[in-house]
Amino acid sequence: MEFTIAEVAEQTGLTAHTLRYYERAGLLDPPERDWNGHRRYSEQDVGMLRLLTRLRATGMPIAGMRRYADLCRVGPATFDERRELLEEHRRQVLERIAGLQSDLALIEYKISVYGAPVAGVPDLARP
Repeated sequence: MEFTIAEVAEQTGLTAHTLRYYERAGLLDPPERDWNGHRRYSEQDVGMLRLLTRLRATGMPIAGMRRYADLCRVGPATFDERRELLEEHRRQVLERIAGLQSDLALIEYKISVYGAPVAGVPDLARP
C-alpha cells in the first residue's frame, strides 16, 4: 500500500514540511514518486517515521536518529549496533523519567504544604 504525503502527515502527526526535512536530513530514504512526481510513501516508510517520531519525542538528537537510519539501511549486520544505540537512548530516557518523578514529588509535597491533599502524599500538618 502507498500513501500520499498528506496521508502520512495525518497518520504520523508530522507536517508535510517535516516529512520533507526528514528526507533531506537523511532520516528517511527519498520515497517513490508517482507519474506526476508526487511522493508515495510505503508502509515501511510510515513505520520508520513512527519510530523516528518516538525517538525525537524522547529527546534523541537528529544526529542519533540519522545514525540509526543509516544503520537500518546497511541491513541485518547492524542489529547489535542498533540495539546498543537504542539501549543507550533508553538509559537516558529512564534518567530523565527518574528526574521528573523526583521533581513531581517535590511539587506534590509543596501542594500538600499549602493545604490541598494530594493522593499518595502524607498530610505533614498532623503530628
